[in-house]
Amino acid sequence: MEAVPARARVYVAGVALAALYGLHLLPSVRAPWWAVALLAVLYAGGERLTGSFYPVLLAGAFLLPPPAAALVAVPGALLAPVARRPRLLRRIWRASQLAVAAWAASRVHWALGGRDAVVDSDFPYALVPAGAAVVVFCLVLTVLDGGILTLAEGVPARLAWQGLFVRSLAPIAVHGLAGLMMAVLWRSPYGPVAALLVLLPMCVSWWAFAQYHRERAAHQATIRALVQAVDIKDEYTRGHSERVGQASMMIARELGMDEGRIEVLRFAGILHDVGKLGVPTRLLRKDGPLTPEERRIIELHPEYGHEMVRGISFLGEARAAVLHHHERLDGSGYPYGLVGAQIPESARVVAVADAFDAMTSTRSYSRARPVGTALEELERCAGTQFDPRMVTALVRALGRHGWHPAVTADEATRVPGPRHPVGNRSGVRP
Repeated sequence: MEAVPARARVYVAGVALAALYGLHLLPSVRAPWWAVALLAVLYAGGERLTGSFYPVLLAGAFLLPPPAAALVAVPGALLAPVARRPRLLRRIWRASQLAVAAWAASRVHWALGGRDAVVDSDFPYALVPAGAAVVVFCLVLTVLDGGILTLAEGVPARLAWQGLFVRSLAPIAVHGLAGLMMAVLWRSPYGPVAALLVLLPMCVSWWAFAQYHRERAAHQATIRALVQAVDIKDEYTRGHSERVGQASMMIARELGMDEGRIEVLRFAGILHDVGKLGVPTRLLRKDGPLTPEERRIIELHPEYGHEMVRGISFLGEARAAVLHHHERLDGSGYPYGLVGAQIPESARVVAVADAFDAMTSTRSYSRARPVGTALEELERCAGTQFDPRMVTALVRALGRHGWHPAVTADEATRVPGPRHPVGNRSGVRP
């Protein structure tokens, strides 16, 4: 069973108590219980089909009193499949979180007179209370998600909520419009049947969207498996790949690249050393200097890596970065000795990220250098080994956001030993 920190369990218990408080008035609520049951069944089915079927929850918030709206989420969340353990705790968390969010959204909607607006189909006024309810729904989910990330996953508090509300608001607003359409049709002369007919094409579109997310999850799993294989083989650089992916993403953002390319460059950073799987383990873990022949074998790892990932179409230009991240602007790099602009842009990004993490991480053969010292070294080598644009972008990004890499338990407890660095000719360990 995966360990959940005690403080996270207390947090989940607190949210569950808040949900129970919202539900405790149910016996005194006057609500069409057949409607509550129907919406709960619809939400449970949508949850299994798409993973997050918020239109039904928001329709419940627009149609029902707060305690009844909160109840709509509970059965589906408690019965939804959960991949990670402890499953019961995660189901309780999900049910409690959604119940609190739906209760708050319904409370705001009713306080602003939204129920009458829905009954009378009073547009555009009906959009005002509905919009406020959607914002509150999103805000509650954001606050609760940030809390659980901090307490259960160890994400720093200032990063847990960073951009989370803004990223969530647009998709939840679309769900809110769909929920409002359901509620208006539900209250119209055509009744719930019309609302259900409108829901069918929505189900299809959200199912397709869920399939896209499942495909992305499969991509992530593929990459994670490759990285774990490298980490097991070369334990002295465990965690290095993820940090290079993080630094590559920071450089890409600073250069103003679109989100699609940023994601690809993150993949490139994560997978840049995957070719080490083709290098004999004895060379990766050798103590003392390498012979020229052994160094030539080590320097084949970019080509091995490219062969491994060349058939993975979703990686795009990340494949070029895997092949060329050890090229140098002056042409003295490997495997092909490319010069300047001949080196793909993705490889120039990863080269800087790779060298930066190598210098700022404690290895068996060297202690970590301060971030400032590492940046000075990158700037010294800019124009000969590294692209000055990429170095400048990293300096600016770190100046704005700082460097907060995830540290694995192995890295935190590793004691430096007498292992020889396997690197390039500049002395900056890739």
